[in-house]
Amino acid sequence: MELQSPQMLWLSLLLLPLAGGYWWALRTQGRAAVLHTQVPLLTLAMQQRRGLRRHLPAATFLMSLLAVLFALARPVAPLPIPSTKTTVMLSIDISRSMLATDMRPNRIEAAKTAAKEFVRVLPRGLPVGLVTFSSYATLVVPPTTDHDRVIEAIEGLFTEFATAVGDGLLEAVWAMPGRNRPDDPLTPPSPPQGDVPPGVVVLLSDGQSNRGIPPRDAAQIAREQKVKVYTVGIGRPEGTLLDLGGRAIWVRLDEETLKEIAEITEGKYFHVSSARELREVYRQLGWVVGWERKPTEVSALAGGVALTLLLGALLLSRAWIHQIH
Repeated sequence: MELQSPQMLWLSLLLLPLAGGYWWALRTQGRAAVLHTQVPLLTLAMQQRRGLRRHLPAATFLMSLLAVLFALARPVAPLPIPSTKTTVMLSIDISRSMLATDMRPNRIEAAKTAAKEFVRVLPRGLPVGLVTFSSYATLVVPPTTDHDRVIEAIEGLFTEFATAVGDGLLEAVWAMPGRNRPDDPLTPPSPPQGDVPPGVVVLLSDGQSNRGIPPRDAAQIAREQKVKVYTVGIGRPEGTLLDLGGRAIWVRLDEETLKEIAEITEGKYFHVSSARELREVYRQLGWVVGWERKPTEVSALAGGVALTLLLGALLLSRAWIHQIH
């Protein structure tokens, strides 16, 4: 936290005479002569009045003055605010291995539920799109601020054959503003020209890439296009048995590839093994990619705290007066 007018805090020295006056008043008050016939009762009452609670109204009032001075110093704090400049693309694996039931009711349904929660967490003005990949990648919804459209598209996802992780990543990259897909697939893509909006891809997969461009090459292109990739791996790295219509298939999560994609693009890898963990990761990512911390003056907040403390001091003082009388 920074202060734009730190010199205002020197005014807090003026509170020292006020505190000294309060202490002196307490000292002189105790020396006054008192005529009372019930000395034991008076002694008991004075002992109760000498408790620390009797100083609470004055201490609260003093804190309210300090809060006022703090507000005058114009504090600035990094507060989370919605980010509408970043383009976020969801890239979801819809290969048949997503039918595995180690997540209830199965992986694809758990992924759909978590993805919808992810979109709901994002600020309403932030562009978000959807890509799916199996044996090929498909741009289902281009970046849009109509989040309900993306949620509706997620609900309609179904599984297909094979897994092309690299193609799923690149399809999401080329859908972002300022990133131009080369006309010739054999031509290296050119870096984006000028300032382009920040780009983030959240890629989920549960298997091994066996189609399309190698994931590492796709990650290098994403890095050159100034796109950060967060990867989410679901399932077991050691593998699990999948029953597809009576045919048993062994499927394994390729964690190393997903970690490498995240590392190359300066993103982060997450591994989840349950539907609850998947929802939590997506919710966390929604806050990471959809919000940014920006220095914001919080003088009004400090002023509100000062007002609350002042009202509290008045209420405590009134309650203490009624108690001793």
